[in-house]
Amino acid sequence: MVSCSSLPPAPPPPEGVSQKHAYPQEMVPYWQPFAADLTPGLDYCAGRIQNPKLRLRAVRIDLTEPSLGFVVNRQEPVNGVISAGIIPSTTISGFVERYNCLVGINTNPFSPVSGRQGEARTIVGITISRGTLVALPHPSYDALVFYADGRTSIVKQSELQDLETIDNAVGGFSIVLQNGTLPERLLAGRKEPRHPRSAAGVSADGRTLYLLVIDGRQVGSVGATELETGMILERLGASDGLNFDGGGSTALALRYPDGKVRTVNIPIHKGIPKRERGVATCLGIVLR
Repeated sequence: MVSCSSLPPAPPPPEGVSQKHAYPQEMVPYWQPFAADLTPGLDYCAGRIQNPKLRLRAVRIDLTEPSLGFVVNRQEPVNGVISAGIIPSTTISGFVERYNCLVGINTNPFSPVSGRQGEARTIVGITISRGTLVALPHPSYDALVFYADGRTSIVKQSELQDLETIDNAVGGFSIVLQNGTLPERLLAGRKEPRHPRSAAGVSADGRTLYLLVIDGRQVGSVGATELETGMILERLGASDGLNFDGGGSTALALRYPDGKVRTVNIPIHKGIPKRERGVATCLGIVLR
């Protein structure tokens, strides 16, 4: 696997960033083409931060590459019934297999939590799949939105209007990076919990999407705070960043040249490493 390299010495962290945080300024992402035999515009890197121990995996997507597209779970029946805001659960690797994706990541929070596939999952927050509304916006949370005119943005769900102009959208929890700046709420000095994290970032020019997972609850990777997630997204190249559902839901799966689908991180459902959770909404990268 390729990795992120380090170029010491690192400059001091921004004001408000504690030494207890994994400040990644010295991390230089080393991107390697992924699926280059099929399409350009898709790169992958893996890396570690030593103090505290964090293991991360990321994919970089060129949003201007015409051969690449996006897919979000369709509205489907559960036990023969179609209900608004409810879809059957799936693992990330199962989603990538079913929708013939090159890449897949978990997105929205949901309930209830289990490791089973095919169960009813109530989606929390906006979900739009190829122009079809699957779940309504949640006013307390934020979202990653792909507009029909080609724009890609991270926005507050409370500010979403004209949903018919959206091609695909997935919700998450909160914005962790905005216009290259860490939100004040994350710099307030409050103690943040460490969890496995899934996140997305968009570059300042809107031409690049970053998908990130950080492992946690394991000896080799203790999990990141929201602040650290925002800093890592910024270091990868993002200007805006969104924290997706994390914890035991965190997983990033790739389809390898041999056709096999594998998670590149180590999911940890119910404390069991390498066990995937049955999640709700996922975001996939596909060949058009």
